[in-house]
Amino acid sequence: MRNTSNAYAKINISLDIIGKMPDGYHELETIMQTVSLHDEISIECLPGNGVSVSTGVPYIPDDERNIAAKAANAFFRHTQISGYKTQITIKKNIPVCAGLGGGSADAACVFRMLNKMFDVGLSTETLETLGNSVGSDVPFCIEGGTKLARGRGEILTNLTPIVHSDIVICKPAFLCSTQKLFARVNCGKIRGRPDTAGLIKAFDEKDLGGVARRMYNVFEEVLPYGKRQDVEAIRNTLLESGALGAIMTGSGPTVFGLFDSKDNAENAFDRLKEEYEECYLAATVNGLPGK
Repeated sequence: MRNTSNAYAKINISLDIIGKMPDGYHELETIMQTVSLHDEISIECLPGNGVSVSTGVPYIPDDERNIAAKAANAFFRHTQISGYKTQITIKKNIPVCAGLGGGSADAACVFRMLNKMFDVGLSTETLETLGNSVGSDVPFCIEGGTKLARGRGEILTNLTPIVHSDIVICKPAFLCSTQKLFARVNCGKIRGRPDTAGLIKAFDEKDLGGVARRMYNVFEEVLPYGKRQDVEAIRNTLLESGALGAIMTGSGPTVFGLFDSKDNAENAFDRLKEEYEECYLAATVNGLPGK
């Protein structure tokens, strides 16, 4: 039994940190959007036991530490299906440790694929619950689209789909530790916060410019100074090239810009590609193709 599918990245149109919850996790309020940049996943289930993952990327674990393997094991535990050796092969196109939810997208895709392969008919809500057990962004990635996420990211509200937008995605050559950035956050001293209500209104009114003007990510405030300069340099190039708005996604370091002109997006991509290796042209996706 074999199947293939795509795992789509996400961007954070906004990201706010409200405070800490009783369990010690930070409470988030973020608007997430699926984009066309995607990994390619193949799953083969044969008689036997165990789950293994192959990515071809040396520093990504290929055993049960991999979030895609965690998703498969969670699915099999929940459904009580056994007796299969499961090989997951992932062609990585989404940058790793980039704030684009690549691992979460892979895990969500594994849940959807196994649900279809074994024809068990688990609901979207059940898959999202299972997804939350393996990663905070996985519930969003189960269905994708345009959503407001609260809590750790598992409390989801559908929003009016975003107007189609071309996107340029650029990852600078440094990594951001999500844990270290959270440690730098003082919720009482955050200088700016996203206008979430204004963003939702702009979505409802199909006002892409209004969405772009209100994009904000509080993690940018706690970046170390040198890294903040790198993010600003990419943002400035995107805006100079005609982006309606540009911010860092997730805990970074990737920066994206929203465009209403494909020509402007391609120009921005060409400019950034001269300096940065990991640059991508993409577009918004409303609903997951072939889900």
